[in-house]
Amino acid sequence: MYPEALCAELETTQRFFRTSIACLRAEDAGFAPRPGMFTVAATIAHVARTVDWFVEGAFARPDGFDMAFDVHIAEAQAVTDLAAAHAWCDRSFAAAAAVLRSHAGRLGEPLPAGIMGGLPRGCIVGAIADHTAHHRGALAVYARLLGREPAMPYG
Repeated sequence: MYPEALCAELETTQRFFRTSIACLRAEDAGFAPRPGMFTVAATIAHVARTVDWFVEGAFARPDGFDMAFDVHIAEAQAVTDLAAAHAWCDRSFAAAAAVLRSHAGRLGEPLPAGIMGGLPRGCIVGAIADHTAHHRGALAVYARLLGREPAMPYG
């Protein structure tokens, strides 16, 4: 697997995400369609946390992915500021690219048993792209409920 191709996919994923949610404003940070759902800020933070989760599970944790989802959800829900959510997301994507480059020799190694067990470690990039696209779509719906029009992500 080629780290630069994987990093380009991460960059594209992040660009599509940012383009789709650019219409959201600071005052939208606390919006959720219903009580109990992620807010705008928490959804963006959740995307960031999940990028971190994939990277940690593939490269930092010998036992694979941390399954303490209740902790991850609480971390995302604690983010109430849109700028803070965006900053976390930017850091997460940048850190993921750095890890892919620094672990280029391990990208083809199999992931530990469990989530995506046995697949090459580099496959996390496709999973990050899929997860981010899912929440990009959800946030586009949030934006429309707020009377905003999300831009076409593909430029």
